[in-house]
Parts: sequence; C-alpha cells; structure tokens
Amino acid sequence: MAIYKHENYEILNLLGYGLAKFNKEFIKEFGFDSKTSFYKSIVNNNIADTVGTVKNRQDLFDPFFDNERKGWWQKGDAYIHRKILIDSLYGELNVRAFANVVKLYIREKFKVVTEEIEEISPILKSKFRQLQETGQEAELFFMNNFENIEQFRNGNLEDARLFGDGYDFQVEVSSRFFLVEIKGLRNGYGSLRLTKNEFFKAKEFKDNYGLIVVSNLADVPKMISVFDPADKLKLTKQTVVNKH
Repeated sequence: MAIYKHENYEILNLLGYGLAKFNKEFIKEFGFDSKTSFYKSIVNNNIADTVGTVKNRQDLFDPFFDNERKGWWQKGDAYIHRKILIDSLYGELNVRAFANVVKLYIREKFKVVTEEIEEISPILKSKFRQLQETGQEAELFFMNNFENIEQFRNGNLEDARLFGDGYDFQVEVSSRFFLVEIKGLRNGYGSLRLTKNEFFKAKEFKDNYGLIVVSNLADVPKMISVFDPADKLKLTKQTVVNKH
C-alpha cells in the first residue's frame, strides 16, 4: 500500500515537535491557555483536518522527549528521523524562538496572522526550504543507519557533501572505499535523477559506488541499495537547460 504524506506534513511535524518538547509553554506563545483551544485554532485555520490529527502528531514526538506523556512509545524509534531533521535545523532554539519559526511558517503558507512575531534571522528563514525537500532528511537518516547496509557494516563514514564531486559520503570498510550518493523519496515510489557528475563518478567506481534510495520518508523510511548503478539501472538521458 502506498503511503502519502499529509498535505501539511511539515507544519504538523513542527507543531508536534513543539508540543512534545515545550508542552504548555509552546501554546502560550500563541496566546492560548489550553491545548484544546490551541488544537481547535489549528483546525479552524485549515492546517489540520481534525483535533485528533494534531494530537496524533504530538503523540508521535512525545517518546523522544523527557515529558510525562508516553505517546506512541510502542512504535520505538520508527519516527525518530522526523525529530532528527527538526533538531538539525531548530534544535538549539528556546520555546519563544521556535514558536516564532512556526508562526512565520503559518503566516507565509496559510496567510494566518497569529501572535506578534519577533524578528527572525535570515538563516532561520532559509531553513524553511529544508523542511520541504527530501534530500537532507534522507541524508540524515542514512547517517544514523548506514551500518544496517551489509556492505557498510563496521565502516567509517565521512561527509563529502560540500565537495560537490558526484557523491555525498565516503564509507571506508577494511581499507575498501565506497562512494555513496543519497536520494530521498517522500513516498514508497517515485522517480530519481543522477546528475552528469554523479553518473560519471558511478561509472568510474562501479561496485564501489552505491546509490542509496531512502524511500517512504512520510512514514517509516527504508533504504534500498544499488551498487554500480550506472550499469545496473536503466537510465534515460535528459538535458536540462537553465534559463536566467
């Protein structure tokens, strides 16, 4: 069965994270004294379909924080990739700063004016884009789970994303070097694109080049590994022209 992400996937995760981490201090930043009234405002502004939708998103994040609620504890770490992504972007923020980020998101996407927003730095605004793209979320999931791939077991991971050289990571296993390119899919299926640089790097390193597809990010992610993808995958060449 295909898993589809909720239309407002990103903001619901931000709300669930804020409620689980900061509890009532979070809703006070929006001018509410009770969670019930806060939930209803989210529904009334068409951010969530029902109050239960908001509660469920808090339940998802509750087990990852030291609070009095257990939430969906029986799910274990199945959804921790969502917390890791938000931590990487906003984990250092206090409740007021994080609430301001959420308010800005709601104002820009839903045209809803909440409580007054304090000035937000340009870099925090730039991080909005990362919530809507699968790339960073997939990369973070790989970084925390790469040893589950047989070829990388007991390997040493090095980040190569800044180099822009046709791969995201290098994994050294017993003096053998693998180059790894990560692609993310929100659902359980979809199309992928290799850049020219990635394709030629894959042809050069063959079985030592791994294409790792992290799919189903909207639910419980899974990794699919293809080594020597330039030879094993049926690829179609496309030319993309950027118009300035």
